[in-house]
Amino acid sequence: MHGLVMVFFAITPLLIGALGTFVVPLAVGARRMAFPRLSAVGFWVFAAGGGLVLASFGVRLGTAGAGWTSYPPLSTHVFTPGVGQTLVMVGVLCAAVSSFLGALNLLVTVVRCRAKGMTWGRLPLTVWGLFYTSVLNLLFLPVLAAATGLLLLDRLAGTRFFLAGAAEVGGGGDPLLYQHLFWMFGHPEVYILILPGWGMVGDLVSFFSRKPAHGYRGTVRAMGAVTALSGLVYAHHLFTSGLSPLLGRAFMALTLAISLPSAVMFLNWLMTLWQGSVRLTAPMLAALGAMGVFGLGGITGLTLGAVATDIPLHATLWVVGHFHLTMGAASFLATFAGLYFWFPKMFGRMWHEGLAKAHVVASTVLFVCVFGGQLAAGYAGQLRRLYDPYQYTYLKPLLGLNQWTSWAAFALGLAQGLFAVNLVWSLRRGRAATQNPWNVGTLEWTCAPSPPPEDNYPQVPVVLRGPHELSQPEVTAHLGRDWVGQSEPLPDPGPRKESW
Repeated sequence: MHGLVMVFFAITPLLIGALGTFVVPLAVGARRMAFPRLSAVGFWVFAAGGGLVLASFGVRLGTAGAGWTSYPPLSTHVFTPGVGQTLVMVGVLCAAVSSFLGALNLLVTVVRCRAKGMTWGRLPLTVWGLFYTSVLNLLFLPVLAAATGLLLLDRLAGTRFFLAGAAEVGGGGDPLLYQHLFWMFGHPEVYILILPGWGMVGDLVSFFSRKPAHGYRGTVRAMGAVTALSGLVYAHHLFTSGLSPLLGRAFMALTLAISLPSAVMFLNWLMTLWQGSVRLTAPMLAALGAMGVFGLGGITGLTLGAVATDIPLHATLWVVGHFHLTMGAASFLATFAGLYFWFPKMFGRMWHEGLAKAHVVASTVLFVCVFGGQLAAGYAGQLRRLYDPYQYTYLKPLLGLNQWTSWAAFALGLAQGLFAVNLVWSLRRGRAATQNPWNVGTLEWTCAPSPPPEDNYPQVPVVLRGPHELSQPEVTAHLGRDWVGQSEPLPDPGPRKESW
């Protein structure tokens, strides 16, 4: 349940639902989302799904017992007979429908509701990340819905899509079919959650280094390449499930290939930092933390993309450590970066900077302690999903390492109390925010008050330039500062021509 709740009911609603719905219309110069009522429908469908998941804890025989993947036959009525598993699966189906509606809404907003002059080459990287995420949601959430729906039919209607052998008399299905369907969605889901974070990191590194984003077009194209490849690499999760060796080699090549555009983005972030006037604000620290844990998670993931190294590591805690660094820690730190950055725009108040920095630093260090410990235990051969690993003599020396990981996990949970305290304090007593406390040029900070009115802008802006015009000599000469708004005219020279 931990994994299922964190993926579908924590990261997704925070990073995509809340931040995405708030930021995108402001960043593209729109009055509102393209379909406000569709946003409301998606919200209530999501709330219903969350309610079903919570209700599953109170039913007879307990909640779901098949993990966040709900693999059959463990998730079928034969091995998990209680109604809790059914409630959770319907809740996931509701979350999928909600995310699909949100993705459709966001795509139409970006494509059709941009302000005059907001060309594709002038979009902030955050918008690009959310745009690509929405494309993946539209393509692959129906696959998750189909797999979940068929599994529900197996549980409730007596079908045998995923039941075989002794699990069901006369069963003619195949549990591996579900694995293919799940991971056809499940691996793009990794990028669904991290692409918005990549966009936010790209913007924040530029804003707080006081430099234009290095390789803006290269970063956008790299995110597009990751989006295109994300649906072609899923079968590396099935290397140990009897996958054909020929298919294994093909998916290995594709899996390793997707690391190349990721490396391009990482290099562009580093080049943006290089010789920049770096300001270590709380959003910047969170962005740097997301870079660090994503880099560590990405490097450790290379071993799982190659057949020869995946087979001995697949069932170990190495996978747990890698997956949490890439999908959990990086996404959460990017979410915190976005919350710290846009909080003044949302509520018109500033965070307590000291508490915010303490929270980010503590979270980053403890993320590495927890999941780095799991990487070490996995490399030493500790299998995952063991009730008592110390029944095996060779794992007894790892007791101290696992205790270290557990204490670090408790400390990580306590560190989030800093965020909660800061949130309550800032909402009640935080210093009033100016319209543009970060001195950046994107539309939401230069054209809309804090917090924005119901229709976002008193007057819809006309966009003249890109989002990262920082420390430009002509700007300093004319305005006496190192930034200029996207819709702010300069006497001379005129607006730059975009090549897109």
